[in-house]
Amino acid sequence: MPPKPPIELLICDCDGVLIDSEIIAEHHLHTALAEYYPAHELEVVLAGTFGLQTRDIMARAEAHFGKPLPEGFLEKNRAITKALIREQVKPIPGVREALLQIDLPLAVASNSHADAVAFALQRCDLVDRVNVGAFSADQVERPKPAPDLYLLAAERAGVDPSRCLVVEDSATGATAALTAGMQVIGFLGASHIPPEHGEALRQLGVHHLIGRMSELPALVERLRHGSD
Repeated sequence: MPPKPPIELLICDCDGVLIDSEIIAEHHLHTALAEYYPAHELEVVLAGTFGLQTRDIMARAEAHFGKPLPEGFLEKNRAITKALIREQVKPIPGVREALLQIDLPLAVASNSHADAVAFALQRCDLVDRVNVGAFSADQVERPKPAPDLYLLAAERAGVDPSRCLVVEDSATGATAALTAGMQVIGFLGASHIPPEHGEALRQLGVHHLIGRMSELPALVERLRHGSD
């Protein structure tokens, strides 16, 4: 097998990688959906949906139960979730310190909206560190699991996708990055990650997993020179 090209760009997902927000958003969405659908079935229907946009999760629930959600559900859920995250969310432990140790250009690519990504970078004190740019679902026609967001980040950086390394927590995001032709590190340290998630990422083709951000700098250093 030919050696992998050296890494020239690091790209991080936002929710579940920079900030521990997925658990907040997931809990509120499940609570809101349980007002319209049987709660005991929702757990099965929504299993493994983190990383998807809310509208796609809603569509899955509507298709399963054969009952549409009321008009305005998405907007109301988005407003409440935004308020809850701004009130409660914390950075992933050690994320700022880890990213400051890594001597690579850095981009963020997120299925969230631009204002949510901007808030996350401020909360983590990473605005200046993200020197390539923050890319959000607002900027592409097809969000993750399509590769468009990651390809956009690579294009803006002027870096070939094969020379990009992505840090992702979700199968949705990992699928997007792998489809884009990028290497992926799976992060398992956020509060919403179930015990079996690492194996699910491995089955997708994610070969490197970490449970703490303190592990990231050394792993990136190995991968960036194609030595792993």
